[in-house]
Parts: sequence; C-alpha cells; structure tokens
Amino acid sequence: MFIRFLSVLFALLISCTSAHAGDYTKDDAVKMVEKAAAFLKANGKEKLIAEVGKKDGPFHKGELYVYVTDLNYTMLAHPANPKLVGKSNLDVPDVDGKFYRKEMIELAKTKGSGWVDYKYKNPESGKVEAKTSYVLKAEDLMLVCGIYK
Repeated sequence: MFIRFLSVLFALLISCTSAHAGDYTKDDAVKMVEKAAAFLKANGKEKLIAEVGKKDGPFHKGELYVYVTDLNYTMLAHPANPKLVGKSNLDVPDVDGKFYRKEMIELAKTKGSGWVDYKYKNPESGKVEAKTSYVLKAEDLMLVCGIYK
C-alpha cells in the first residue's frame, strides 16, 4: 500500500513539474506577439510597455513572454527580467558567438517580421537552451516572443 502511495505521489509530482522546453509552439509565440501588437494599436505605446513589464501580466506565461525594445535594441519592457529595462545588449553575443539581437533588428527593419534562432538562459529552468524568437516591427518598436526548442 505504501509503495502504491509513493508511486501515485511521484506521478503527481512529475505531472506538476513537467513544464519544459517544447511546451509552447511557434504558433503560440506568434499569437502572443500579435496580441501585443493589437494592444499597442488599441492603447498606445506607454500602456503596452506597462502591461508587458508586469510579471503576472497578460504577456507573460512562464517561459512564453513578450518583450519590447526600440529599433536600436534598448529594452523597454521585459516581464521575466526587468533588470534589462533601459539597457542595450546589442553587442553581446549568445554562447555560440551569434549576434542575434543585430539579426532581429535587421529582420524587423527589412522584412517587418520573422524568426531568429539563438541560445538563451531559460528563466524557468535556469539553463542555456536553444531558442527561436518571433520578431515583429510595430510602429517604432520591436515585439519579440520566443520558444525554447
């Protein structure tokens, strides 16, 4: 009986802590960015930045979140890491030496939207993981949401 109880307890623990890379899809990231773009259009830049910056706000679901930069990559809002706000890490590469932030700016300015691959520390797991982010130029902002692969 005790072993059965432990088995059930273990199964419950695994199911409750199973959030990991792959829980979200590219479609989820696009929808989150489109939701932020619609909010921007309806409410303006200041309100978007305020909402995106909220850790428990509508643009943050665990490892799926939108962040906002200007077109020089100065961070304007980041719900998972507010210490980045006001900073530009444009010249900081990922662990493989890729300057993905520059690629995001180029993509936003030339195509308006698209995907960029890189490696980044997952705020949920604390580990550096492969990530792909959807970038959308909206007015004079970049709206970005990524998923861990």
